[in-house]
Amino acid sequence: MTGEKIEKEEKAFSANRQPVKAYKNLKFLNSPDARALRILAEYLEPLSRFRKYQVVDTVVFFGSARTKPMKEAKAKLREIESKIKELESRGKPVPQSLLDEKARAEIDVYMSRYYEDAVELARLITEWSASLGEANGHRFVVCSGGGPGIMEAANKGAYKARGLSIGLNISLPYEQKPNQYITEELNFEFHYFFMRKFWFIYPAKALVIFPGGYGTLDELFEVLTLLQTRKIKKKMLVLIYGSEYWKKIVNFDAMVEYGVIDKDDLKLFRFVDTPIEAFEYLKNELTKHYL
Repeated sequence: MTGEKIEKEEKAFSANRQPVKAYKNLKFLNSPDARALRILAEYLEPLSRFRKYQVVDTVVFFGSARTKPMKEAKAKLREIESKIKELESRGKPVPQSLLDEKARAEIDVYMSRYYEDAVELARLITEWSASLGEANGHRFVVCSGGGPGIMEAANKGAYKARGLSIGLNISLPYEQKPNQYITEELNFEFHYFFMRKFWFIYPAKALVIFPGGYGTLDELFEVLTLLQTRKIKKKMLVLIYGSEYWKKIVNFDAMVEYGVIDKDDLKLFRFVDTPIEAFEYLKNELTKHYL
């Protein structure tokens, strides 16, 4: 090999060894050493988008991802009832599994009213928000966890009113796709639960808690704890929607009776049972405290 050829290869080798800049090094950015940067990104990137689209504050909807639209729930029940009738007409026994499906479908129909109520309440809030004008930014924008069920219903109501709505989704071991009604520019995907919770609470002026499971309970009690301990200093309205459901699930009066909370702690939230009742309370209180 000639000296000239060796020199050319050395130059080519040197050129190929140009180091990658730290902020372009995906291996580093996805490593434990860069966790602080990823956490900071989940704070700064949503903040940047909220500023760009002039989102001043939000009304957050929490509730079960499993709650179905009424039309879908009723169609499923009719399908199961049709199978049962067919078996009975042929003199065949109805399997217990099918009867269990029917019982589940009946509960889904019963719970679907909360989906429809969430759609209507989100629509009312969004129409009222639009009536305030946009001179000082978008006020009381509907925000959800971005998934199906009550989350979808909230975004759907805002969509029907032709307004903005936010979806704060989270990466989970099982797939949870963003629902189709979120405003595209305000559709977020979080890795860290605590950063997602931060963005639920930080811009929020009100929370509406629809019937739900572990996740909904977690979000409800975290907010009540922050209010009770005065870590949230702003006026935060907490509406617990569906007193029939919630008074079976959580006995707040018993908590007072056993001395684990004070009677005044019951003033941190309010039960509501209809979209109009919830909307009128939100409208009056938000106007009084923030407009």
